Amino acid sequence: MVSKNLRKENPEQEQIVQESSQPMCSLRQAIEVISSLISYSHPIRVFPVKWQLIRNNLEELCSCLSSLESYDSIQNPVLSGMISAILASASDCNDLARRCVDLSYSGKLLMQSDLDVMVAKFERHVKNLSGISTEGILTLGFAIVVSRPGVNACKDDMRFYVRDLLTRMKIGDMEMKRQALLNLYDVVVEDDKYVKIPVEVGDIVNILVSLLDSVEMEIQQEAAKVVSVISGFDSYKSVLIGAGVIGPLIRVLESGSETSKEGAARSLQKLTENSENAWSVSAYGGVTALLKICASVDSRTALIFPACGVLRNLVGVDEIKRFMIEEGALPTIIKLARSKDEAVQIISIDFLQNIASVDESVRQLVVREGGIQALVRVFDPKIACTSKPREMALRAIENLCFTSAGSISMLMDYGFMDQLLFFLRNGDVSVQELSLKAAFRLCGKSEETKKAMGDAGFMPELVKFLDAKSFEVREMAAVALSSLVSVPKNRKIFVQEDRNVGFLLQLLDKEEANSGSKTFLISILLSLTSCSSGRKKIASSGYLKNIEKLAEAEVSDAKRLVRKLSMNRFRSILNVIWHS
Repeated sequence: MVSKNLRKENPEQEQIVQESSQPMCSLRQAIEVISSLISYSHPIRVFPVKWQLIRNNLEELCSCLSSLESYDSIQNPVLSGMISAILASASDCNDLARRCVDLSYSGKLLMQSDLDVMVAKFERHVKNLSGISTEGILTLGFAIVVSRPGVNACKDDMRFYVRDLLTRMKIGDMEMKRQALLNLYDVVVEDDKYVKIPVEVGDIVNILVSLLDSVEMEIQQEAAKVVSVISGFDSYKSVLIGAGVIGPLIRVLESGSETSKEGAARSLQKLTENSENAWSVSAYGGVTALLKICASVDSRTALIFPACGVLRNLVGVDEIKRFMIEEGALPTIIKLARSKDEAVQIISIDFLQNIASVDESVRQLVVREGGIQALVRVFDPKIACTSKPREMALRAIENLCFTSAGSISMLMDYGFMDQLLFFLRNGDVSVQELSLKAAFRLCGKSEETKKAMGDAGFMPELVKFLDAKSFEVREMAAVALSSLVSVPKNRKIFVQEDRNVGFLLQLLDKEEANSGSKTFLISILLSLTSCSSGRKKIASSGYLKNIEKLAEAEVSDAKRLVRKLSMNRFRSILNVIWHS
């Protein structure tokens, strides 16, 4: 019976709300609608505490509107926009009131949530109305947008302009807020020196952070873009953190538009360069949100790249790293390493290196999940890409695979040796140098690995590097070659090619006495004397006198080399005598 009476007593109220939804409504109409809504809510018996809060806000709102009746809302776009927003909220509230009167709502929890949202809306309307008088917005002059200062404008002019933008962001209508954010973005991207101004002006950072939670996607999107720029400056990161930016950024990742998510992810990537902020991201559920983005086939590269970058920054915290692994981060990121986009490849490979560094158990997990195969694929010379992904892949292969005989065996099964040899012969300078370093490390592994490298054809390529300009390159090549020829099978392969031994002896003749390279060359020749054909080729080369001079000059291992060669000559003389 109560609900029927209420419907009979308030037919005009619903009519006013419907009429007031039309554009350019007056203050008087708004006051009438709010007053009618207050009367309509009194007989409601359910959720009494919530409805009392709403009535309190409505009464305060009505008081604010009454104090502004002397102003022409139609002539002032800000006030007109506010009234339209207030009437829209009043219409929503009227619908909630009707359902509470009729007891026609679908669930208590849902209705409680809707009423909480309504309380927050009316509180925001009261706050906005209270601020417009002090900001001078009711003057006609506020309708005139302050012109943006020209190029190289002084900071005072730019500060005045930014203050005007702040006012519009705080209490303007949606379009005014959006335009103010667009203009603010233009300011911060134009010149680094202007970024300081928004941070210093009023509570603009707090306003930006609050706008990240806006239900209007365009407002949220533009706020995320501005925050992304500011977060790139180390001096202002602490200001953003102090304003509580992490939580809103995570919420944008969870429910924002794709463009908003991109801005939020870029901001978080910059903010988490400092590991102190890692726990905040994790506490707000950021790890789960970021992994979801990386795993989604719908995510764009512009979003995946910074999202993976944030995860990479977080793996330094052991507890977060463990949580990532439990949440399936490894297969997700390994899949990204196979992406056709180079930027995504690079950041995902970097993540794999970071998460597996100094942790053998994680390294084994990466291997089991197909990490080696993914990295070898990126390194493959048949895949068209720039040198950067290959460099990253090779570094990751070294760090993840070279510590385990089993992983090296898997690398050989996937054709890694042929790839490495290709880049030793044909790679860009950066890739070629990294390939030499990788070959150098591999030569220090098992005898089986050395045999495989000898069979694959690494030794002739290493010989070429012995004449390089860089001492570091010559040294690596010499040490690697010395290690390979320590294997009997490789020695036989090496000396079969006359040019190999001859080139070593030529280099020995060129090098200055006691130089580091000469020491390595003698070491290689010394290994070759363990092979009879090697001794013969060295002894008959015509460079023996030079080697004897080095021995007289006390060059390391030169005397041992002479002794071995002399023993070979002595045996030859005995053989001649014996068979004569």
